[in-house]
Amino acid sequence: MTEQNMPCPCGRSPGKRLLAYRDCCGRYLEDFEQTPAPDAESLMRSRYSAFTLGRADYLRATWDPAHRPATLDFEQGLKWLGLSIRAARTIDPDHAEVEFVARSRLDGRGIRLHERSRFVRRDGRWFYVDGEMLG
Repeated sequence: MTEQNMPCPCGRSPGKRLLAYRDCCGRYLEDFEQTPAPDAESLMRSRYSAFTLGRADYLRATWDPAHRPATLDFEQGLKWLGLSIRAARTIDPDHAEVEFVARSRLDGRGIRLHERSRFVRRDGRWFYVDGEMLG
């Protein structure tokens, strides 16, 4: 199975079937300049997929420039296991929040990242600003 045909790492399944990467987050990761994520939840999902695929270029490009780290390192041996969107809230046309839980495993130990992320839209493109760790 090619990367384009694999189930999307974000786990989006509008029916009982997972969307293919090319039909879900792949369109944003592979064509960032021409195909921006249409909303904060889609950006959150595509950023999760970018983490699973080691795509630092996409993560940095979708990070709000005022909050973007100078470098981005990936934890060696970290295996992403799944994403669950708990809530997505539009605050106004240019601000939104997405609460999610991302599960992973490192050295046999399960890790659960529960965060409420803030997003801003500039010039029609959504960016990740920062996040608040939850429970």
